[in-house]
Amino acid sequence: MDNKKFYITTAIAYASRKPHIGNTYDIVLADMIARYKRMEGYDVYFVTGSDEHGQKIEEYAKAEGITPKAFVDKAAEEIKRVWDSMDVTYDKFIRTTDDYHEKAVQKIFKKLYEQGDIYKGHYEGKYCVPCESFFTPSQLVDGKCPDCGREVIDSKEEAYFLKLSKYADQLVEYYESNPGLFQPDSRRHEMVNNFIKPGLADLCVSRSSFKWGVPVDFDDKHVIYVWIDALSNYITALGYDPDKKSDMYKKYWPADLHVIGKDIVRFHTIYWPIILMALGEELPKQVLGHPWVLFGEDKMSKSKGNVIYADELAQRFSVDAVRYYLLSEIPFAQDGNITYEAFIGKYNSDLANTLGNLVNRSIAMTNKYFGGTVAGKPLEGEFDIDLTETARKAIEDYHKAMLSYHNADAAEAIMTLAKRCNKYIDETAPWVLAKDEAQKERLEGVLYNLLECIRILSVILFPLIPSTSLKIREQLGISEEPAFDQLKYGLHDDYAVGEAKALFARIDTEAVLKEIAEEMEKAKAAAEAANVVKVAKIGIEDFAKVELTAAVITNAEPIKKAKKLLKLTLNDGSATPRTVASGIAPWYKPEDLIGKTVIVVSNLKPATLCGVESNGMILAADAGENDVRVIFLDDIPAGSKIR
Repeated sequence: MDNKKFYITTAIAYASRKPHIGNTYDIVLADMIARYKRMEGYDVYFVTGSDEHGQKIEEYAKAEGITPKAFVDKAAEEIKRVWDSMDVTYDKFIRTTDDYHEKAVQKIFKKLYEQGDIYKGHYEGKYCVPCESFFTPSQLVDGKCPDCGREVIDSKEEAYFLKLSKYADQLVEYYESNPGLFQPDSRRHEMVNNFIKPGLADLCVSRSSFKWGVPVDFDDKHVIYVWIDALSNYITALGYDPDKKSDMYKKYWPADLHVIGKDIVRFHTIYWPIILMALGEELPKQVLGHPWVLFGEDKMSKSKGNVIYADELAQRFSVDAVRYYLLSEIPFAQDGNITYEAFIGKYNSDLANTLGNLVNRSIAMTNKYFGGTVAGKPLEGEFDIDLTETARKAIEDYHKAMLSYHNADAAEAIMTLAKRCNKYIDETAPWVLAKDEAQKERLEGVLYNLLECIRILSVILFPLIPSTSLKIREQLGISEEPAFDQLKYGLHDDYAVGEAKALFARIDTEAVLKEIAEEMEKAKAAAEAANVVKVAKIGIEDFAKVELTAAVITNAEPIKKAKKLLKLTLNDGSATPRTVASGIAPWYKPEDLIGKTVIVVSNLKPATLCGVESNGMILAADAGENDVRVIFLDDIPAGSKIR
């Protein structure tokens, strides 16, 4: 191979909070692939990074009382720290606030505008604030965001649009001429049936309602929409500029593989290819839309209290234990799950009992019976032949799985060989052979077979759990880096092993689960005591801007298709009744509210919620878990100002 290139990227992590273990799967999976490709002889360039613009970040920074740049500086550093803690071998970490990236994005936007692929108009439709995504009504699921399931809001503002429809036919042709583009292929059907067949609506690519983004340099009222900004990182990381292509770009583009979560496949297989088509650039070769890592059966969420962080898990169980669980337990096409019980079970079963025990006792027996040195002895017994055949088949199955990104199948192939080795020990009983001097040559051959299989395991383990692979090789007395040309059985004539050291100590499941539960209770109590929600400090001049008015509820009724909202009609002392949509339906019946006096924020900008224009917000208290109480005022006249 002439050092063929392989350019691999991950989705860049949103710089809003610490990435949880589901986010971490993305980078660990990409790292496994990158390591494997390097071992195949490819010139690999591996890019990851952080997505640092958008309305959410502007709001988070304001809540903390700091600038958005200060906020993302901290967040990006945390993302890098977590990635580094997972022994990830990326070549470049790009930030979308990097100066060279922002300048290139401005040039990309301007080029598309000048050639007519971007035009100015007005957007009116459904918008999901957490996902920073616009949707047509037909794309919503039960009236909610199809990606995160949250409520969407009606939004109307001046905006620039990308002509997706212009490239629809070219996009379909791209799909048809690249049958391996989608991994797994089921993602192709989702894109075609859910987005292309209904008709591609032009994409809103700028915002004017907030400022934290890459400015449109020829129209300073607008910032460039996060998806053009974020997606372009894959080429700006290589030094792309519309006016001049860098040597890095010429060498590595197009991307050989984008590794992303299944929830953003649409952006990478519809929006991103069309942006590249419009720019006249080559298109990515493959997009791997991996499944989610769920906590049990639920998506991880801080509000649910079910978030697990990879670095914290690694501090307790080791980095390779975390990597191995993620790569062996998450299927190719279906969501996987993690719980502490499942993690410990997998750790004990595969790492401690199967792999760790095999290496430990094989090295120990070599030291005990032969002073640490054995030579290769050809053995032709039934058990020997079956062992070597299992090794050959494991290598074949491993490569087949790795080349198609079926990492869990690759891990299974590895463990199949490790389990067969343990069975071989039971079948040959070296401790019995050691008692008979006439069986010494047979004993040496048995141990040699075991060490050869362990050496092969150290090679194929390297992309998944690199630290463990190197520890195994150290115990075998092998200093050279793992490489696939070392997978020939019988490659080593003899072994001079080192000291037997435990790779993975068995975990006392009951004791550790109890310890974790106690720690979680302490953390929860500490968070409640510290009032974990941080609120930005404001001055008296800010508070003076808020107008609080006493108002009597004259009517209350449910809002169709909104389980949490009630439509309240209020008498606030003015000539015209005030309508407010309030999310108190789970705690109050409409008939029980009529006649009650509440406090309303009466100078809040109107917002349309589920078709109802809401003019204000009533005040309520969060009195505990799932306990919301409206603040009622007795005997206060409607229209009274609250000071």
